[in-house]
Amino acid sequence: MKQGLSLKELWAVGLMTFALFMGAGNIIFPPTLGHDAGPAMWTAVLGFLITGVGLPLLGVAAVASAGGNVRLMGNRVNPVFSVIFSVLTYLAIGPLLAIPRTGAVAFEIGIAPFLPKGYTTSAIGLFIYSIVFFALTFWLCLNPGKLVDRFGKILTPIMIILLAILLIRGALAPLAGGEFAPPTLENPFSKGFLEGYNTMDTLAALVFGIVIASIVRERGITDQKMQAKIIIKSGIIAVTGLGLLYVGLTYLGATSGHVVGPYENGGQLITLLAKQLLGDTGLILLSLAITFACLTTAVGLVSSSSEFFSYLTGNRLSYRLVLSVLILFSLVITNFGLSTILKISVPLLVTLYPIAIVLIGLTLTNSLFQGHKAVYTGGVMGAAVISILDGLAAAGLKFPAVTEALSQLPLMNGLMAQGLGWIIPAIIGILVGGMISAMAPSSRKTVTE
Repeated sequence: MKQGLSLKELWAVGLMTFALFMGAGNIIFPPTLGHDAGPAMWTAVLGFLITGVGLPLLGVAAVASAGGNVRLMGNRVNPVFSVIFSVLTYLAIGPLLAIPRTGAVAFEIGIAPFLPKGYTTSAIGLFIYSIVFFALTFWLCLNPGKLVDRFGKILTPIMIILLAILLIRGALAPLAGGEFAPPTLENPFSKGFLEGYNTMDTLAALVFGIVIASIVRERGITDQKMQAKIIIKSGIIAVTGLGLLYVGLTYLGATSGHVVGPYENGGQLITLLAKQLLGDTGLILLSLAITFACLTTAVGLVSSSSEFFSYLTGNRLSYRLVLSVLILFSLVITNFGLSTILKISVPLLVTLYPIAIVLIGLTLTNSLFQGHKAVYTGGVMGAAVISILDGLAAAGLKFPAVTEALSQLPLMNGLMAQGLGWIIPAIIGILVGGMISAMAPSSRKTVTE
């Protein structure tokens, strides 16, 4: 049994982890945030870094401490909740949203700029490209154990170099001469905080833990505590890279995004920026970088989702069969287009993210309250009450009377206006769960680290 990984091996796993996280949302949302925030970009990017960098790192640490499996985390609340939350999480970062988004963004940035204008041409091009993209994803997913060799050592360094060229060019010679875009955000911090949800990296952290743990085991690390340490170290490498990328892209959007013309989504904005800054060469570099980024993320998401759903059926459905179904479903959703995928993602993410945040926080502080299930249940239920209402509102189903009543509670009105109304109910739920644990011995079911 190996006692650890060499520095070279650790960096390979860390770069592979970075590649898994660094997909569609990581590239298309920061420039738009910078464009809208203007001179307040540093405030906005701070909020973005909390949910786009800090929470994914905490998520990796939580999954590692819980044994590398999101269902083990969910069981700390309730077995039924564990199944429901796990399935919704895997659907969100899987075939419903994140996987199709990788294919759509790869096409939007990597191929569409080189095609003749027109809806028909775009639709046919997306259909053909998505078939090729997901066929390659399927092939790479047939042997997920080779992810480190394929991505951590080869594709990821190339991707980083390509993106660095664009960011350095934009920082040294911004299109607007360093002048910021006129601000359009009322609450830049909360906008950045909520925009970080769209990367889906916190949810992905709950999923990728099992992939990273499997790769670490294949390298001879069988001790669970040592696995957890390596997973956390690789997570630190990954989120450090993500943080630098986010700051660079946000700055690029703030200083250059307002002079490149109208755009429909973040994919089109980053494409226009690359074209203006580096010409056709910039488009080619960006298309290669985006293709590598989206492909690596798609492989990680598809392989981990396939393993989960196969395991959920007691392996009655084989990994290969589930893989095939997920690939075909994702292929169909991808062809609805990037803008449509982005619109339908908001309600589900607004619902799941607060619950995930509370679950991660409680998992990492498990020893402080002796792991009492009542604390987990109270915190998750408190967050879920508001997050479900927010999710329904994002989907167009609003309940004005309920919202008005909640807004009358202390601190709630301001927090709800910023999409953070779940924080107070979650804290109340945690406190109530703690009191129940103290007063009712029968409720003191505990979980260990």
